[in-house]
Formats: sequence, C-alpha cells, structure tokens
Amino acid sequence: MQKSLGQTFSVSGIGLHLGVEATVTLKPSPVNTGRYFVRVDLPGAPSIPAQIQSVGQAVLSTELSANDAQVKTVEHLLAALIGSKVDNACIEINGPEVPLLDGSAQIWLENIQKAGIVEQSTTAATEAIVVTEPIWVRKGDAFVAALPNLEGTRFSYGIDFPYQVIGNQWFSWSLEKDDFSQLIAPARTFGFADQIEQLRQNGLVKGGSLDNALVCDQDKWLNPPLRFDNEPVRHKLLDLLGDISLLGRLPKAHIIAYKASHQLHLELVREILKQIESP
Repeated sequence: MQKSLGQTFSVSGIGLHLGVEATVTLKPSPVNTGRYFVRVDLPGAPSIPAQIQSVGQAVLSTELSANDAQVKTVEHLLAALIGSKVDNACIEINGPEVPLLDGSAQIWLENIQKAGIVEQSTTAATEAIVVTEPIWVRKGDAFVAALPNLEGTRFSYGIDFPYQVIGNQWFSWSLEKDDFSQLIAPARTFGFADQIEQLRQNGLVKGGSLDNALVCDQDKWLNPPLRFDNEPVRHKLLDLLGDISLLGRLPKAHIIAYKASHQLHLELVREILKQIESP
C-alpha cells in the first residue's frame, strides 16, 4: 500500500550552504510517481526525481540534479518523508536549496503530520528491497554497511570527533519498532567553530547560524541546551535515512555506519542497487 500527503502545505526559510531564501510546497502525488522536486522558478519547471541517479555533488550535504536543474541539501526533508512512510510527493521549490529551518527534520515532520498521510490504491504494490548478502563501503577507518535483516529496516550509526563535547557516540533506530518523530526528527545539524570561516571561504554554510545549527568548540557547545545528550549522532542517522531514501524505498537490512559521510552513504545506495539488479 503506497501513501501520499493528505493536502498541500508550504514552508519557507534560508538554505544552509547558499544562504538563499526559498519556499517549498509539498503536494499529494499519484501512485508510482515517487518523491520528486520541481524547480518552479526555472523555465519549464524542470523535475528532479529524488533517486540515486539524480545525485550531483555531496559535499557536506546531498545535491540532486536532473533536466539542467539542481536542488541542494535535500536530506532532512527526504528523511521526514521516508520517516513518515510517504511514498509519493511532489516537492515544488522556487530556489536552489531546501531551507534548513531549525537544522532538523522536526518542522518538516510537523507539517507532514498536519497535512495528513493517506493510503493510496491497493493495486499499487510497493515491492520490498531485500539485501541478501553483506555490502561494505569503506574509506580509511570510515565505513557504511548493509547486512541482511529480514525483520525489517534498522540503522546503527557511530561517530568519533576530536572535540571533547562530542567524542564517540553510537545510536540505533528501527523503522518498524521505534518512533521517528521522538527519537530522530528533532536532532539538529552541528558544526565546529574553528571550521566555519574556512567553510565560508569555500562557499559553504553561508546560511548557517546559532539559530539553525549546533556549534561547538573543543570543550563546550556555544548554543546549548541540546535536545539529546547524543544529538550529533542522531542527526547523522537522520542524514543517512534521507540519503538511503534515494533507493525509492527503504531496504530490509541493518545499515551500519561509522564516521561516514554523504559520499559514503550514497555509494552504499549504489551498491545496494547493484545487488538487487544483478541476475
């Protein structure tokens, strides 16, 4: 049984990296259309499917590109949709980057819940993606893996940063058994005070602030309180969920990540596709 939104809603805000304001309008979409963006500010309103084939750059965020159009920083919104089990949604946007809002998926989720989620035609089956053999993607000591798990979809994430207030953290979450709205959606993006200037010189985090991201130095958070003691690792799991949603639907697998990046997340998606498409 596929699902879509019950009604249309709009949200506006500033993008994290470009610092440009945009309005996003989410609309119900028919069965088998999937989740897709529409750049309504561009001639012809080009469509960008939220699929791995559309991935462009993935430096500190995930960018999708198709039909001569791009949209950046899609992962939080996509996590809110897949965490709400929304299969089909039209995402109209009048700018190049999805708004960061409070740095989490919570505002997206609240609006999705207000709009309602409706079941669609029972004749439109959603075929499960089943990981049958272990898949590993590594870069140095960082890795992402997908292990067979016929019980459903589970994510486990570990991080290890040389900042005392973060250090080593792990968190695990199950799609079928755990609450996305309470455990994952509120976790905000985070950054490091000693890296901000360099990132801005590289054209990134122009829209970042203490209002939409957690920022720390070596031994303290500059804008407490945290929503969870381990909010950073929960946010990394949120990012992973948004990236894995580019498969179209979540796989039956235990997905484990350690010190990973968007690039590694997306490489795992490609490797999962290779496995399910191989004869």
